This record gives sequence, structure tokens and C-alpha cells, in this order.
Amino acid sequence: MNDIKREAAGLSAAAARPAVVRHPHGAHAADRLRAIGLMCLALVVFSALDTSAKYLATGAQLPIAEIAWVRFLGHFALMLPILFALSPAALLATKKPRLELLRSVLMAATTACNFLALEYLRLDQAVTVMFLAPLLVALLAGPLLGEWVGWRRLAAIFVGFFGVLIVVHPGVGGLNPAFLFAFGSVLTNTFFMLMTRYLAAHDKPLVMLFYSVLVGTFALAPVALWQWVWPQTTGQWLLLCVLGLLGGIGQYLFVHAYRLAPASSVSPFLYLQLLTNVAFGYAVFGDLPDVWTLIGSSVIIASGVYLLHRERVMRQEVERVEPV
Repeated sequence: MNDIKREAAGLSAAAARPAVVRHPHGAHAADRLRAIGLMCLALVVFSALDTSAKYLATGAQLPIAEIAWVRFLGHFALMLPILFALSPAALLATKKPRLELLRSVLMAATTACNFLALEYLRLDQAVTVMFLAPLLVALLAGPLLGEWVGWRRLAAIFVGFFGVLIVVHPGVGGLNPAFLFAFGSVLTNTFFMLMTRYLAAHDKPLVMLFYSVLVGTFALAPVALWQWVWPQTTGQWLLLCVLGLLGGIGQYLFVHAYRLAPASSVSPFLYLQLLTNVAFGYAVFGDLPDVWTLIGSSVIIASGVYLLHRERVMRQEVERVEPV
């Protein structure tokens, strides 16, 4: 976090502006629509990844370290042809090497905590807690990126936090310890999203994609190999092997979405993942959301939609003052 603050301190004014060159109003709208489409597609891919990881942990009884490592190893293997085609220098050519490595650490931590939570929580429960991430992004984008929110959006953020409390309902039967892993994943994912937005203005998507898996690929290897359990069926092998493909495609779409539009425009569409996770959870595990998740997620989504509305209002006011 200190590294992010130091890097952003002298660049907050530049970071507050869009990462792309200003275009006519129509081009801005087209970029936002493409970014939203890419984000929605990425969320479907991430839901498939979460479902595969949960099945391998609960159905195949594979260790979480093994699942997480194979996810990164497969992603890294997909990057090797690009590495040889473009030369190592092309993929390693980052302007912010320390921040890229820190972002890679955050991605590894996010994945590990998320998979640990999925082992014990339903898909809809885990993703609803993850909805805290865009709220925290909006809250922290001010001090870290110079993208401050007004009192209305700040109020919406705290309403969203209340929605998460409804989902977790710690006073009814006690807090499920697995939610702590989910909260850990939220925190690391929040800073991962902020750093994705910041670094997208400096590094190419393929460079960011390559760096994002380095720590997970090499740091998790000793633990994964020590705990290794061989899959028992062909289906389990296929699911294990496809993790890297799903992760790589999802991250590629994710990076492009944040490159085309501000975090405040793209992040609210993360709520679509509740629908995709519910669909995958019901199809694979027969799970349906309980009343706490339905009420809490409704509160969180409402706050996110309001954040999107306020972002549009503020952008329209800026465009009226500074016509292009």
C-alpha cells in the first residue's frame, strides 16, 4: 500500500483523468460500451473458474494450494508462446516493475483466499461478499488515484457495506469462519483493481497479463507440490487443466475493460456475477441463494447502481464545462 501511495502521490492529477487520449463524445460512449461488454464476458469466465475450483476442492478433494497453483501454471503456460513470439523483452518491458510484482502478489493472495472461501461457502455467498470490492474501489480511488467521490456516493458506499452485513448476518448463529477468507479476498482484490486501473495507463495489457501470474506460478509451487493429490478421473484432470485457460482469458478481458473506461464506470457491472454464480451454483451443486443473500445483494446492487448513476451525472457536468 505504501508503494502505491508513493507512486500515485505525484501523479494523482494525471491518474484522475482517463487513461486514453480524449476523443469526441461519441467515441467515449463507444469505449464505455465496449468496456462494459468485456467486463460482463470476463465475469462469466470468472464464474466458470470459481465453479471449477469449488468442484475440485469439494468433489475431487484436491488441496486448495494445488488448485490455485495449477490455475497460475496453466495461465503461465498459455503465455509462453507469446513470450517466444514477441521475445522476453517485450513481455517484461514494464515501466513500473515493483508495482507489477506487487500486483502479482495481490492476484495470488486474492485467488488463494477466494478458493479457500469457495470450499465452504456457496458461490452466491462468496461473490456477494466480493461485491464489497467495487465499493472499496470507489472509496479508495480518491486518496490513491485522485478520483474523489461526493457525499452522495459516499453514503451509497456505506449502504453497500450494510448490505454485506445482511449477507453475513454475524449475529444470527455466529459468523461462518469461511467469510474471513472472503473478506481477505475482497481486500486484496480491491487493491488489485486499483493497481490494474493505474498500471493500464503505463503498461500494455499483455505485459500486465504476464506479470500478474509470476508470483502465483513460482511462489505457490513448493506448497502445491508438497500437498499434491493426483486427480482420480479424466473429468477432474480436464477441469484442473482448464483453470489456467479460464483465468487467462478472464484476466485479459478484465485488463482491456479497465483500459477503455474509468473504474467508476466499469466496476458497478461486477454485480452481474451474482446472476452467473447463481446459475452455475444451481446447475452444478443444486444451490440456491437464501433470504439473507437475496436481501443483502439487493441492497449492495442498489448502492452500486446509484454509484453508476452519480458517476454519469458528474461526467456529464464535466463535459458541459469542458466540451470536446
